[in-house]
Amino acid sequence: MAGKPTLYDRWGNPLRRAELTREVAAPTIGGVRSPISGRPADGLDPVRLASILRSADKGDPVRYLELAEVLEERDLHYLGVLATRKRSVSQIDITVVPGGDDKRSAEIATAVEDWLDRDELAFELFDILDAIGKGYSFTEIVWDTSMGQWQPQELVRRDQRWFRFDRADLTTPVLLDETGQEQPLPAFKFIDARIAAKSGLPLRSGLARVAAWAWMFKAYTQRDWAIFTQTYGQPLRVGKYGPGASETDRDTLFTAVANIAGDCAAIIPESMSIDFVEAANVASSSDLYEKRADWLDKQMSKAVLGQTATTDAETGGLGSGKEHREVQEDIERADAKALSAILNRDLVRPWVQLEWGPQPAYPRIVIARPEQEDLQLLADSVDKLVARGLKVGQDEIRGKFGLSKPGPDEEILSVGPSGGAEGDGTDRNSSIKHFSGVFKRVRGVPRPETLLSTQRRSTAVFEGSFDPAEQADLITSIATPVVAAMIAHLEEMMEAAGSMEELREMWLSSYPDLDDSALVETLAEAFAAATLGGIAEVAEEDG
Repeated sequence: MAGKPTLYDRWGNPLRRAELTREVAAPTIGGVRSPISGRPADGLDPVRLASILRSADKGDPVRYLELAEVLEERDLHYLGVLATRKRSVSQIDITVVPGGDDKRSAEIATAVEDWLDRDELAFELFDILDAIGKGYSFTEIVWDTSMGQWQPQELVRRDQRWFRFDRADLTTPVLLDETGQEQPLPAFKFIDARIAAKSGLPLRSGLARVAAWAWMFKAYTQRDWAIFTQTYGQPLRVGKYGPGASETDRDTLFTAVANIAGDCAAIIPESMSIDFVEAANVASSSDLYEKRADWLDKQMSKAVLGQTATTDAETGGLGSGKEHREVQEDIERADAKALSAILNRDLVRPWVQLEWGPQPAYPRIVIARPEQEDLQLLADSVDKLVARGLKVGQDEIRGKFGLSKPGPDEEILSVGPSGGAEGDGTDRNSSIKHFSGVFKRVRGVPRPETLLSTQRRSTAVFEGSFDPAEQADLITSIATPVVAAMIAHLEEMMEAAGSMEELREMWLSSYPDLDDSALVETLAEAFAAATLGGIAEVAEEDG
């Protein structure tokens, strides 16, 4: 009996099912995969930041990853815009598209869809989207085989510091084992997410690289601002003492001057005085620090969200707030598509292969917001098209408006006496007016020149060249389109009418303008042709 086919991941690593039944990247206290992080941001300056980034470029990302963590902890603005971008995608509804039209494909898609309906999924996706800030993230799949099946139990975030990239290409991920040795990632065990802010190596594609410079410069600005505020935010205290003041008196005065800023109270001898000297132009000078900090925040907003209007209290640059929101939505769609592709590649496809075996096509996860549709325009368009005979399914229209199919005992809305829904006051005269000119379009159909006049028919009878069958065919060809047009307009009114009373009013309002001259003339010619045809037959029988 042939064994199961060997499965491989996208890096060419063969599947070893035994590795899937245990956690291979869990943290270890005192080991290589320690959860305790360093603090490279303390005392950060441009020289040190450049050194950290250069080390990451060469394949040593630890200090860069630790710095990226500190950025989110210390910069409120960066934390806010980055979390907004991640949460906007992690909470979008997910749909599953079957890999085929057969029953088996539908069953597989249903199983995937049922598993995705978990409250924990939003938090797991949020962790996977840590790749937006750092450029990449790793999530370990904990597989559940308790019932003899293969199914993801949970998706666990793993610290990026516990992984490296192969030195040959700085692209292929490897895992640090308990001894610190680099090992290939076990097949079907990890979700390797890459969401790049720029093209290039994963270690150089994260937003944290550019955000680190803005954060460092803003930290300098905030420090200088704090020193300025402490120095010039309060008036300068000047104590004065007389020429006869003793050393003890001078010490008492100095203590009072030094403490009055914090305590706002002091006791000095009556012979001494304290003056408060305020610095000029303090407000305008402090504005420089605020403007610089705000400017750096705006640059960070542009880097993360592509715009500033949704995070700052003003619009500009790209235009209106609506246009800024559209830019953010474009980034959201790109993140959602990237996350969908990652999950389809590293989660859905491996799961289906483990549980159901290789398939000709696999179900796909789709993360996308439904397109907003102008329902008023849709209602108006459907109303006009149905009035002209287009057949539209009720279930499809209910789905567009989010309406359920009414139950057997449920009260049904209907068209009231006014022509609209009960009590809505809609004027049905618009429908009647629409058809008031319906029969005005029924005009005489041009008759072929071969149709003989009554006088010419009479001459033809007596000359023996009159053909009754030919005349009947000509009259039929003329009468058919005339009658067909009238019937078509009548059917159109029947389709549009909501009741027999409305149909009657449509007919009566249209009938006075009915041009039936073409039909009357055709009928008269038919009678004349029939009479002459009879005469011709009698003449033929008499010889």
